[in-house]
Amino acid sequence: MSKRFTIVAFMALCVLALAACGSSSGSSSTPTSSSTTGAPAAAGSTSSAAGGSAAGTGTTTSSGPLMGFEGVPIEQGPLLAPASTTGTGEVDGIKCAPIEQLVYHIHAHLAVFDNGRLYALPTGVGIPGSKPVMTQYGPVAVGGHCYYWLHTHTQDGVIHIESPKQAIYTLGNFFDEWHQPLSGDRVASLHGQVTAFVNGTQWKKSPRDIPLLPHEDIQFDIGDPIPPLLTVNWSNTQL
Repeated sequence: MSKRFTIVAFMALCVLALAACGSSSGSSSTPTSSSTTGAPAAAGSTSSAAGGSAAGTGTTTSSGPLMGFEGVPIEQGPLLAPASTTGTGEVDGIKCAPIEQLVYHIHAHLAVFDNGRLYALPTGVGIPGSKPVMTQYGPVAVGGHCYYWLHTHTQDGVIHIESPKQAIYTLGNFFDEWHQPLSGDRVASLHGQVTAFVNGTQWKKSPRDIPLLPHEDIQFDIGDPIPPLLTVNWSNTQL
């Protein structure tokens, strides 16, 4: 359980988001930079670490980026694209079900930088019809028509893979659900040559082919300056 909030508050937020929030042990996570170990995610490594207070732009506190209800700091910066482009039809064989499918339940993290500025993965991707509601732990997706097997509950960069069967899904599947482009020179609304890293190692193939594996750290860098790599200390999370 995170030391940043009580069990009661954590469970209340889980109900609010209709989310199966975690599947393993630990307390809170601290995404860190390879050059600034221990620093909060998105802090110091981007020129736009500070965001506004509205859902969708991120929130900061006097001590740094706001810690989300999943125990991962809320990503600061403009949204990559609106979550509302998610449809309801079957995509790449992936269905939008009325409840979350938890036979296979893992998590990966995505950070996207354009000219050193972090762009946030929005709340509610893969949960069509949901709305981001601002809480003391940042925006949380509430409501929605159904759940795709790949989705986000809040603006912390964590992609939930919750499937009725064990399978290897790709980042391309996630962006297809979202109806946003992903290629070697396009990431949703961003244009430019994409340099991709997976768990700290440069990915030389198409970004679409990146497999979503347990506790994977994915980062896209477009333009200059090149920011430090961000990683999540998954051993300290509930995910």
